[in-house]
Amino acid sequence: MKTLPETGFLRITHILGNPKTKTPPIIPVSKSTWWAGVKTGRFPQPIKLGPMITVWRVEDIRTLIDNFSQGIQMSLWAEPEDSSSTNSESSEVHHD
Repeated sequence: MKTLPETGFLRITHILGNPKTKTPPIIPVSKSTWWAGVKTGRFPQPIKLGPMITVWRVEDIRTLIDNFSQGIQMSLWAEPEDSSSTNSESSEVHHD
């Protein structure tokens, strides 16, 4: 298994693995579980490098791994909720 670089970006196939290329998962969850976790803030928010390119910061994935290793499962990446707002807008996450 390859080690994670210190800095940079990872695509979803690097994080969740890809059986076609025999890339093992870093985080062994399904794609739908991953995107649900991104939406709720359990997993880090992606960065869009282009219309068809979605990546995650290596540092965020390292933090996620460290927290799970320590038993911490808090939403580090959740956006703070505005309790004064009555309009519940949801931000859509577009999948590659």
